[in-house]
Amino acid sequence: MNKDMWKLSPKNIAALGIGSAVFVIVGRFASIPSGLPNTNFELVYAFLAMIAMIYGPTVGFIGHVILDLMMYGQTWWNWNFAAGFLGFFIGLYALRVNIDQGEFSAKEMVIFNVVQVVANAIVWFLLGAVGDMVLNSEPAAKVFAQAGLTTLMDGLTIAVLGTILLKLYAGSRVKKGSLHKD
Repeated sequence: MNKDMWKLSPKNIAALGIGSAVFVIVGRFASIPSGLPNTNFELVYAFLAMIAMIYGPTVGFIGHVILDLMMYGQTWWNWNFAAGFLGFFIGLYALRVNIDQGEFSAKEMVIFNVVQVVANAIVWFLLGAVGDMVLNSEPAAKVFAQAGLTTLMDGLTIAVLGTILLKLYAGSRVKKGSLHKD
């Protein structure tokens, strides 16, 4: 369990800055239009899942705000908060996994993916879609279509790429108790 990821240590602040910058770069250059207005296939959410599992949940919110401002000159706060809460929910699950100690079993991968799919549905439908209806008077059919497609695309991205990134990260860590004094 990495409870230190929730503290504002110099390491975590640096990770927040670097992670937010990478979020912006990947979000800007690895975004594939879906055909539905303002809804893209975003590879950046695999990175968000990895960073949330390792360093905590705040990269999604900050990165999304900066990305919106750079790409559109404005921000949609409800969608920014949705990205932030997606990282938050994944970060909460990270408290139950010892990924920094090289542990990410098949069972943990399955639970991780259940958590991220449920979190995707909650944040994109409640914060994204309902937020657009309340804050921006957007039509329900449009925003629920966007939320549904976003949930599907981000869930798949995290399930495939995010799980691979996390398994590779866990494999690069020294397992606790694996070093023995000869």
